[in-house]
This record gives sequence, C-alpha cells and structure tokens, in this order.
Amino acid sequence: MACLADGLYDGRMKQRLLAMAVLMISAGAFAADLADVKAVYLLPMSSGLDQYLAIRLTSGARLQVVTDPQKADAIFTDRIGAGFEKSLDDLYPTVKAKSADKNADKSDSTSPDYVRPAMQPLSKGRGAIFLVDRKTRDVLWSTFELPKSGAADDVKHAADKVAAKLEKQLKAPK
Repeated sequence: MACLADGLYDGRMKQRLLAMAVLMISAGAFAADLADVKAVYLLPMSSGLDQYLAIRLTSGARLQVVTDPQKADAIFTDRIGAGFEKSLDDLYPTVKAKSADKNADKSDSTSPDYVRPAMQPLSKGRGAIFLVDRKTRDVLWSTFELPKSGAADDVKHAADKVAAKLEKQLKAPK
C-alpha cells in the first residue's frame, strides 16, 4: 500500500512540477512582451486618470507617453471590450476591419470573410487598468486601483499606485 501512495505522490508531484514549469515559461514570455514596450498611448479614462497617469509615467522615465497612436507599442485603457476594439479599429485600421465593414451581414464562421464577434466589455466599473499590445491586441498587463473619489488628489494617488505597480513589474527579474 505504501508503494501505491508513493506512486500517487510521484504522479502528483510530476503534475505540479510540470504546471510550475509551464507557469514559469509563460511568465517569462509575458515579461518579454512587457519589456518590449517603450512607448504608450493613453485612451481617455474615467475622472481624467489618463492625464495623471501620463504625468506619472513620464516622470519615471521608464516609458515614453506618445500623443500619436502610430508611435505607440501599447495602449493604456480602463475599458476593454467592443468599445475598446472599435477604438483600436479607428486608430489602427486593418484589412480585416475594413472587410468586416463590407461584410457585416455575413455570419458563416466557415467563410474566409467571417469576422469573430467582438468581446463583451470586461470592465464596466472604474478602477481596472489595462496595457494592451497595439499589434496583437493582447492584454500585456493589468491592475485594479479604484480612486477613493473623483477628486484630483484621489485620482492622482491612484495614478501613482498604478505607475508604481507597473514599474515594479518592469523591474522584476526575467
């Protein structure tokens, strides 16, 4: 009976080690993507958080905040979903987005012109912040920091916390 328990233990241990290896590899890939971000564009956010975040990010000198979305590696936003995807399509028109406008009535998923339906908003409330890769549209980093109120000091404090969390992630060893 001890051998069976040892075998079960070994099997579970192997699964845990494999899971940990996958997580470490994923974390390394995640950090590499985030490390590639040098310039960011900020979409308008609730309570003017984008303005305070821009000030804080540029003072840290880790990221350049750009006013031309074409120069950005990533986009900061406080909402993702259909509205955000529409904003990205407006900022960065793609062949796929243009064909979607022409073929809006097509819904056959086997058609080469089929366009996946937009995802539903994941953030309806305030406090969620996302850094999204401009090209892949993958969320590279996110956090939650809800200002106590819409007062300037509270929003500035929230922006400081968001920037500090991002800087900590950027400094994390790979």
